[in-house]
Amino acid sequence: MKSSILASVATSAAGALAAGGAWQQCGGIGWNGDKTCISGYSCVYSNDWYSQCLPGAAAPTTLSTSTTSKVSTTSSTSTKSSAAPTATPTTTPAGKFKWFGANEAGAEFGNDVFPGTWGKHFTFPDNAAVQTLIGQGYNIFRVAFSMERATPNTLTGALDTAYIKNLTDSINYITNAGAYAILDPHNFGRFYGNVITDTSAFQTWWNTIAKQFASNSKVIFDTNNEYHDMDQNLVLNLNQAAINGIRAAGATSQYIFVEGNSWSGAWTWNTTNTNLAALSDPQNKIVYEMHQYLDSDGSGTSTACVSTTIGVERVVGATAWLRANGKQGIIGEFAGGANSACQTAVKGLLDHLKTNSDVWTGALWWAAGPWWGDYIYGFEPPSGTGYTYYNSLLKTYTP
Repeated sequence: MKSSILASVATSAAGALAAGGAWQQCGGIGWNGDKTCISGYSCVYSNDWYSQCLPGAAAPTTLSTSTTSKVSTTSSTSTKSSAAPTATPTTTPAGKFKWFGANEAGAEFGNDVFPGTWGKHFTFPDNAAVQTLIGQGYNIFRVAFSMERATPNTLTGALDTAYIKNLTDSINYITNAGAYAILDPHNFGRFYGNVITDTSAFQTWWNTIAKQFASNSKVIFDTNNEYHDMDQNLVLNLNQAAINGIRAAGATSQYIFVEGNSWSGAWTWNTTNTNLAALSDPQNKIVYEMHQYLDSDGSGTSTACVSTTIGVERVVGATAWLRANGKQGIIGEFAGGANSACQTAVKGLLDHLKTNSDVWTGALWWAAGPWWGDYIYGFEPPSGTGYTYYNSLLKTYTP
């Protein structure tokens, strides 16, 4: 359901007494608001912290909620969970995105061969394709790369000069053209396949990388791509170590995007990554990066979307979490198949984010890059499957 529809429903229900509007929260631990829903909606339990007014009931209903259970701080729930969204935001006037763009994949390819050979196992973004997207209004690009190629052998080792030069050239091309470039170590919280547990070494790694880009104000640091199946406190501590290392490197003007456990999924964020609200940055430039796909298991591996409303349904809980905690977020990866149902779901997702632009700063499509071929979501101009089907829609959301 598009956010414009949600807004009109919420407005018409504003005068209802003791009844929550469509999609609004109606229960959960500590909830003191309405516990009934407007006609046609029922208060559906999602977890001990959230219940929500969902379509399906002919009359208002009530729900008793537990006040004893607690959410574990060591959850390792995968985004492949089928958990439903758990809260809905307060609708705000439509705004404008700060950032809207695409991921640039390639430098992280060939992750079963290290260090690998440029042009054979991995590649870097095509500047001409990037310029095409910039020319159409896209203003942010998330450039994936490999930690193992940046600092071979150890987290605290020296930089690989050739790899870093090529990465830097790509970043500089983007920023010199006026867009933002996100440095994305695409490692899933792992180094050579092993979960990173040494937060001090991780801080050193980020300090080394950040020194190379400290003077470029249009660079954004993404702490790590899609932590998953990890201790939740470790995810918190790794994110904080990255922030500390980046700021200690003299990179004080740039934004830092932090990611969460459970593949950084938006649809489980407010039940999995709640402790990340404790992250601190002396520059107050943290943005919470979440990813969201619209297929049945949320993995982003299918051209089929669950429904035309699944885009909104999977992010409303994250919207509520951001607003309740005074945070800002971005959807760092999203995509849908090249079909009308997915297009409607994608538009609904983006309309919702834009309507709630007080907490959502933008979104990036997954993914552009010169080696995608006929990949189902490929956004590389001029002939990528996702690009040819979605560009006319997506460029209407550019800042």
